[in-house]
Order: sequence, then structure tokens, then C-alpha cells
Amino acid sequence: MIIKKRLATGALGLLAALACGLISPPAAMAGEPAPDSPKVELVLDVSGSMRARDVDGDTRMAAAKQAFNEVLDATPEEVRLGIRTLGANYPGKDRKAGCQDSERLYPVGQVDRTEAKAAVATLRPTGWTPIGLALRGASKDLSGGEGTRRIVLITDGEDSCGLPDPCDVARELAAQGTHLVVDTLGLTLDRKVREQLSCIAEATGGTYTAIQHRDQLSSRIKQLVRRSADTPVETPTPVRGAAQCAKAPYLGSGLYSDREGFGEHRWYRMRVAPGQELRASASVAVDRAVDPDYGVLVRAVTPGGRELVRGSEAGSGRTDVISSGLRYPVADVDDDEDETARTVCVELSQSFSAPASVKRAPGLPVELAVDVVDNDDPPADVAAFGLGRGWVLLGVLTVGGLLVGLLWGWLARWRVTVWRSN
Repeated sequence: MIIKKRLATGALGLLAALACGLISPPAAMAGEPAPDSPKVELVLDVSGSMRARDVDGDTRMAAAKQAFNEVLDATPEEVRLGIRTLGANYPGKDRKAGCQDSERLYPVGQVDRTEAKAAVATLRPTGWTPIGLALRGASKDLSGGEGTRRIVLITDGEDSCGLPDPCDVARELAAQGTHLVVDTLGLTLDRKVREQLSCIAEATGGTYTAIQHRDQLSSRIKQLVRRSADTPVETPTPVRGAAQCAKAPYLGSGLYSDREGFGEHRWYRMRVAPGQELRASASVAVDRAVDPDYGVLVRAVTPGGRELVRGSEAGSGRTDVISSGLRYPVADVDDDEDETARTVCVELSQSFSAPASVKRAPGLPVELAVDVVDNDDPPADVAAFGLGRGWVLLGVLTVGGLLVGLLWGWLARWRVTVWRSN
């Protein structure tokens, strides 16, 4: 009886220990990635065109399989990785059925290399190319958690279904504000394929790479997977700029996101105390086709409208993102001066335009980085001391002109005297 009581007491103690977390359950393995670990999904085109034998003398599918095996071996332990396919199952000619052919081949999570390689080995080039559908599915596969999210799309052709349009899907993903990046790798140099894959990548802040060799494919995917592990997570705070300074939101140090229509001006306000320096930068992403010749301007002004400093950048042709920034130091004050923080208005404007067929809404993605830091050294910006402000500038120019005039007159007289004496 005593032994039975001791066994019962021991069992209850064990249960209590498990409930209190004193003994970790077997599921909490030491090597399992944390909930905020970066997540990557490889989306592979398995359509019939992947049978083409033009990658170092082998088929595109064979090159992709070898690259996947090498990537799986090199995947960092902290990365949760998954694999999705498109065009892997339906071999027929029914467009409706073929354009629904996308499935999750390996779930996003800690990689079991043997299991993942076995799943990849079963793939055979089969069907259609529903890229838009696959991107939406991959976004769902990567949902949840606080870590970075990346889709790596590997394909040899453009979308063969039309709807949903891959570029529109990429813009939808970008508009969700979840910082999902789509990188695209094209196994062909076809112009239409390049344009579509570039559009997808640009819409989400990703990259497009044209692949011609087997080792190039493997090294590029490895690089993108490692980049996900190395990228720090910082989620911008959504904010909406105003049409004028007086109604602009006050921003503290941090990262902010907004959207700005073509040719629009947006205002934001910051407080900068004497002895501090304002550092502000803005990046405008180009997630759709735009006309050549464009620019972005960031300028700081007083609430009364007097310009303090500005930064600008311009370009032409195709771009992914254009950025500009400024720094405005405020001189420290003496003991008897006012130490109250002053308001600085920052205006962001851009000169993008687009053909009439391009959608205007939502506006172009904007990311603002604002930092107000202590200015330990004397400000190097002359604007901080008032140079260039009305009478001060006029006085400097007058005195400088007088001195230059006197020196020039003395040199002229000296030359005349020397000439006469000779």
C-alpha cells in the first residue's frame, strides 16, 4: 500500500513538473527554429517546357533538382524552408484544370533534408504555368510569425493562365504591408519572360536574375536563402502624410511606411532640440510601369515655410527604387537661451508619371527612416548657424567684396608704377 502511494505521488509530481515547464516535452527540440525565424519558400516551375535541354547540356528540370539538393544541404538551421510547385500534376490541355495546378510539395518548417530531397526527386515536367496562383499559395504557406518572409520563384516561362496576373498579385502582396519579398530566377533569356519576372520582383522589393548555368542557379538560391537569415526584422509603422505642414503627423525616430500618388506632395513633422541632428531619408519603390525621367525630393522647412536644407535624386529609364535624404543639425544653446525643441517640417515629393493604362491606386510605396540623434560635435552644416539667412549673408558678401576690391586696386596701381619706372 505504501509503495502504491509513493508511485501515485511520484506520478502526480511528474505531471506537475511537466505542467510548470520544469521538464520540457519531447516536442520542444533544442534545434527547432524559433517562431520568429525567417521563412523561405522555393516555388519551382514543373511545366512541360522544363524538359528543354539547354542548361550545360542537361534539362532545365535536372539542373533545378541538383540545385535544390545543394540548397537543402546548405540551408541554415534557423531558416524554416518550404517548397511549392506549379504545373507538376496536370498533363492535359484543359486550361481551367491546368491553371489550378499548384501544390505545396514540402511544408514550411525545419528542414528534413532526406524527406525534402525525396519529394523533389519525384518531380517530372508536366503541365501549365500558373505563376499568379502559385504566388498566392506561397504567401499563405508563409503566413504567421514575426520573421522575414521570402519567395524564390524559379521558372523558364511567363504565366500561361492570364488570371490572376502575376504582377497584380505581386502588387497585392506588397500592398498588404507584410514585407514579403519575391525574388525571381529566369531559366531563359526570353524578353517577355524577363519583363514579367522583373515586374514581379520590383513590386515587392525583390530581385530578378537570368540563369544560364547550373552552378549559377545553385549559388543564387543559396545566396537568397542566406540573405533571409541575415536580414534583421524591423516592421515599419504605417503613417499617412498630410497635404500641408500644419496638419502633418509628428514622427519620432523610427521606420515608417506610406503610399504616395503620382506627383503628390506629403508632409511630416519632427521635433528637434538644440544640440540634436535630424536625419531623414525616403525611398519610393516603383511597383509598376512608369515613364522615364523621374525624381524624388526631400526637404526640411520651418513651420513658416523657410527652407532649411534639401536632398534630391533623379533618374531615367527603369528603376526598382529611388531614394534621397537630408541631415539638419541644430546648434546647441547657451545657458540663457531657449532650449525648447523646434518643429521641423519635412516634405516628400516625387515626379513619377505613368502611361494612361497603368493603375494609379494604390499609390507608390514609400518608406521613411527618421532619426534624431545628439550632435556631439559642432554642426558642420552652415545653415545651423544662420549663414544664408538674409542680412547675415548680405554682410558677408559685402565685406568679402570690399576686401577683394581693395586688393585688386592695390595690385593694379603697383603694376602701373612698375611699368612707368621701367
